[in-house]
Amino acid sequence: MGQFHISPPATIFVTVGSDIPFDRLIKAVDRWAHDKHRHDIFAQIGTGGWKPQFVSFATLLDPPEFNERLAASQVVVGHAGMGTILSALQNSKPILVMPRRGYLGETRNDHQMATARCLLEGGKVHVAFDEDELYRRLDLLQELEPKDRITPFAAPELVRALHDFIHHPAAHEL
Repeated sequence: MGQFHISPPATIFVTVGSDIPFDRLIKAVDRWAHDKHRHDIFAQIGTGGWKPQFVSFATLLDPPEFNERLAASQVVVGHAGMGTILSALQNSKPILVMPRRGYLGETRNDHQMATARCLLEGGKVHVAFDEDELYRRLDLLQELEPKDRITPFAAPELVRALHDFIHHPAAHEL
């Protein structure tokens, strides 16, 4: 599905999500791969973006291949999108995220900054807030510990609370 250069599963799996490219992240990883002579990186870069010179990549991956590459990796590097973060946490993979920035036109606003800060405070992700910090943190990937695995299902307490709220709305009126 839109592959340009395919390689075997990599130690580092980089993903920018499936909606839009994130050139700033891909350029930083590509520069790091070149400078550090790393050949164990595979990136899913999105359509229409800048093409890396030193990292194996595909524009898009179908869900089975995405899941296979993520499961085979030792660490995930990506944007601060919830799909990417949830996929890494469900697979108990350490994840280093760099949020897209609204003022740079990478997304409509700074919701990824808010997501990254909240999940960093909660101990769920590792964060680099810009490409220079990302470059430095890539040198420390081997030190990243996997976070607690999360389930793909909502907690039973949440399901019950939602059920009660929907089926007994009068009990929740002010």
